[in-house]
Amino acid sequence: MTLDADRIRVLHAAKLRALARSVLDVELAEVSGTDDGALAVAAGAEPAVVCLAQERSHRALGGAMALAIRGGCDAVHVFADDHSGLLARRAACFTQPPAVWQIRGDTAVPAEPLPRPTEPVPPRVPELVSMLAGAGVEIAVEHGVITGEVEGLEVARIVPAAPAAGASGIDPPGDDDDPATAWRIEVGVGAHDREAFGLLHADEPTAEAIGRVADVVRTQRSPGASPHPLNRMGAARWLRSLLIRRSELVDAGRLRAASPPVPRGGPKDPSPAVAYGLTPGGRRLVVVVCVGIDLDVVPFAADARLFLDPDAELTVAMPRRDAHDVVRAMAARLDSPAAIVEIDDGWRTLSTSGS
Repeated sequence: MTLDADRIRVLHAAKLRALARSVLDVELAEVSGTDDGALAVAAGAEPAVVCLAQERSHRALGGAMALAIRGGCDAVHVFADDHSGLLARRAACFTQPPAVWQIRGDTAVPAEPLPRPTEPVPPRVPELVSMLAGAGVEIAVEHGVITGEVEGLEVARIVPAAPAAGASGIDPPGDDDDPATAWRIEVGVGAHDREAFGLLHADEPTAEAIGRVADVVRTQRSPGASPHPLNRMGAARWLRSLLIRRSELVDAGRLRAASPPVPRGGPKDPSPAVAYGLTPGGRRLVVVVCVGIDLDVVPFAADARLFLDPDAELTVAMPRRDAHDVVRAMAARLDSPAAIVEIDDGWRTLSTSGS
């Protein structure tokens, strides 16, 4: 039986009440059940925010901290089934770390922070990378995956060559024919589009295919283009693409695309985008870019710095209308505070020429 949304919220609220009673010995008077979990403020001499992270639990920390900031609470408790180790790792980046609990049945125990992750090494495929560059697309390497992008939207990806006939993509001359080590380029926006493109255009030379898809995307992701799925996806990555070319907008000397702390889910994933580089003075810098109000961007950004370079400076860049005061307050609570940089709300119309 499928539960309706109202019933799910009621169950989430009840679960948070039970956990607060069992683990914290606190009776919660008012609990707000949500689609993703539940939130409450525990009254008392030292009020605390109590949160149940049930769905999309990896994004729960920022919302709980935002409620604490608004309510003047110092203590935050987050209960999670999944991703409790990730939340604990991010919580440890703050001067007053939220307490993260791993749910076990009808009780919970303190969550063990996940160790700092390591990044896979990308394949050494200079011929394929040259083909992407020759097609005029941006090269991005994230979690060992090499992609070609246009204004931050993926249009091609280097993948292991499939031994079966009929697979999409074309191997350039000179590639290793061993299926265990050979690589190829697939063309398209996202996995389904790449598969469909390979079936429909298997005979088209790869370089021409990349250029054709890139031209379509470039037309849609340009100032004045009509609303289209191709200019609604990956807004944060689009803005990152601009900032890499116009690094002075975030007071950087130079930047390159970098991996987020966890792999993204695909071109429709609205997660922030990450860049790494240097300030004009030569200090190492991590820049995290988001578009839209994202209460979890600061914990995400702290985790990105921990992943890429724990000693780097940290900047969170976002359009001016999204730079909410609570995000600034959260950034100031990091052990090593992050700078918030506002980008003009009309950033899509900014010149990318660097002039």
